Amino acid sequence: MSWTRPAGLRAQVQKLWDRGDLLASVVTGERLFPRRLTLRGPTSQEMTDRFGEVRTWIGELRALPHCRVEMREFRHRLFGANAVPGEVWIDSLDDALALIGKRRDASRFGTLLELTRMRQPPLLAWLAKRPLRALELSAEWNRLLDIVAWLQAHPRPGVYLREVDIAGVHSKFIEAQRSILGELLDLALAPAAIDSSVAGASQFARRYGFRDKPQRIRFRILDRRHALLAGDPEQDITLDARSFARIDPKVERVFITENEINFLAFPHVTDSLIIFGGGYGFETLAEAEWLSRCRIHYWGDIDTHGFAILDQLRAHFGHVESFLMDRATLLAFETQWGEEDRQTLRDLPRLNAEEGALYDDLRDNRLRRNLRLEQERIGFGWVEAALAALA
Repeated sequence: MSWTRPAGLRAQVQKLWDRGDLLASVVTGERLFPRRLTLRGPTSQEMTDRFGEVRTWIGELRALPHCRVEMREFRHRLFGANAVPGEVWIDSLDDALALIGKRRDASRFGTLLELTRMRQPPLLAWLAKRPLRALELSAEWNRLLDIVAWLQAHPRPGVYLREVDIAGVHSKFIEAQRSILGELLDLALAPAAIDSSVAGASQFARRYGFRDKPQRIRFRILDRRHALLAGDPEQDITLDARSFARIDPKVERVFITENEINFLAFPHVTDSLIIFGGGYGFETLAEAEWLSRCRIHYWGDIDTHGFAILDQLRAHFGHVESFLMDRATLLAFETQWGEEDRQTLRDLPRLNAEEGALYDDLRDNRLRRNLRLEQERIGFGWVEAALAALA
């Protein structure tokens, strides 16, 4: 039967809860009730043919608590005048909550609401927008408000999260709640306390003025005449980005590779060093102004992501040249071809004509589906020959 049963009426109210409408109305004062629910009853023919079932249906609806059932008269040629449900109403928020068993949750939300009104009125808009998420955070809400209040008192504090001294709050809690805290702080802090040029949980420290752990850059000097550490033949060095920007080793070439073994095995090259890259993201290298006067060669996998990383690197250093990311290298090692898990398909405007043509062939699967040649699968003799050609 398509008649509306008690479960269907509860489902309509549950939907209001799941959308957050019921709790949001507590914050905003919006009047949702009295509210008429959708009711589908039997047709006139069904009244006649299934009168017993109709009487059972009427009894179920009239027995449903917390609802007001308005009856209408129906005249049956055999059974005479009868009253059947015409409309079903929920008269109050409390009735709606009781119908779906949410009174206790609503009471907890009410506590959160009063606490927020008292301590952080700017966050009432967030409660109205995300009431169910607030309910999930009810056990942590007081601590979240403590953090908001601390940052209001210490805008852009310039300390590590570990140095925030709030009773009952530790740095791991702040790190775990960065996404939610970001939403709250954007509402509660003055615009001057927020760096709007960055966003997202990964940029939390920078956005709100905390110190972030320094980015590290690992590199090898490939020409011992430019050694930074006397007596160390390897010259495998890791520095924070600021220190790396200050060293200026007076080299003429810089190679960047994404594979650690290639980084370690890269041969001697006059007036050169090699950097172990970390995939996407080259902001740390951009601080080193001396790189701008070096020839920079990027060696990545021959796949769509390899070219995307090259394109991104050129956003910081427009003169970067690709190394062993050409069609000849790809075809020379056809027996070593692999498969890229998930291709990137966006346009890459900083590729040159040759690179762009190969990238298009890869993303359009013209050579083989999801084709990939990893850089470590290229023969070392081929690498040495390419370096000799550069020299």
